[in-house]
Amino acid sequence: MPKPFPKEFRDDVVRVAQAREANVTLAQIAKDFGVHVGTLDKWLREARIEGGEQPGVTRSESEEMRQLRKRNRLLEQEVEVLRRAAAYLSQAHLPKMMYPLVTELAADGIPVTVTCRVLKLSRQPYYRWLANPVAAGEIVEAYRANALFDAHKDDPEFGHRLLADEAGDAGEPMSDRTAWRITSANGWWSIFGKKRGKIGKKPGPAVHDDLCTVTDENGRVRHEFTADGPNELWLTDITEHRTAEGKLYLCAIKDVFANKIVGYSIDSRMKSSLAVRALENAVQMRGDVAGCVIHSDRGSQFRSRKFLRALTRHRLVGSMGRVAAAGDNAAMESFFALLQKNVLNRQSWATREQLRIAIVTWIERTYHRRRRQAALGRLTPIEFETIMNTTVALAA
Repeated sequence: MPKPFPKEFRDDVVRVAQAREANVTLAQIAKDFGVHVGTLDKWLREARIEGGEQPGVTRSESEEMRQLRKRNRLLEQEVEVLRRAAAYLSQAHLPKMMYPLVTELAADGIPVTVTCRVLKLSRQPYYRWLANPVAAGEIVEAYRANALFDAHKDDPEFGHRLLADEAGDAGEPMSDRTAWRITSANGWWSIFGKKRGKIGKKPGPAVHDDLCTVTDENGRVRHEFTADGPNELWLTDITEHRTAEGKLYLCAIKDVFANKIVGYSIDSRMKSSLAVRALENAVQMRGDVAGCVIHSDRGSQFRSRKFLRALTRHRLVGSMGRVAAAGDNAAMESFFALLQKNVLNRQSWATREQLRIAIVTWIERTYHRRRRQAALGRLTPIEFETIMNTTVALAA
């Protein structure tokens, strides 16, 4: 069974279909984006349901049903706590505390929070009873510091206020003042803030070896961006463009074998999650990509722990060039140059939404299916990949 398309890709196809001209059919858009027309029709129907244009179960209603099921499960847990507590209190040799019952219920899958709330117990004394030598306030401080450290490592450009927002999203809410106190005590400053300590600090070190650079017999260094088959070498980078609403960032991943964009993500902020979403979308579109080399520059997004964890999760091999060195990722820079000339510089863009539709339409309709490339024998990326896959299948 084929994997589902990434949500970001589906939303972009729906945007293009909804903004199409009168003489453009759904079948043509489905062909341009490589999806079945029935699939596109289903996506549009779901969008109309979400917009209230036709009856059906919306995402909010599905979420409400999920919350109701969660509430029902919680009520069942509370009933089980009361039942077990009644049996516990009826024992002949009554223990001095209810804490052993809390531990037993926790071992059976009922959260300590639920048990303590039903039995009107405080959780901190219970945890102290478990011989935890760390004070509750120190535990809270440590979790907050860990959340701020993770956010700072992933996005070193953020100041303490944005780090506090990221920590809150990770489940550790705190005030801006608390975030400032913790970050300043640990020296976690924004790289765009006031210079502190050593001036002229060099960019962060590469977290991967450069697997695309070779040295010939004459000692000359050159870059090799070639692959004998799909999913052997991917290139990735991030580009930006201005609109009247602000900047829009595109992270794209290209398969060197057929020069096809196998995954992308578009957002208004250049965070590490932008690169992670592009990678996840590429893996979802291509399937099993274990052993594939993915080459990037030394941007903070590609050195972040989130991106490194994603590489490990999908068993990809990282490769990294220098900072701001176009030659180290020339094949990817050439794609961005085409995008700049054919889309970004053609007009001034009023909204991010308009530019996003233009970018994804050019990638899927023009670059993948209409633009023939000399390096591919005057074939488009889709034609080249289809022919080569068919040849390999016949040879097998």
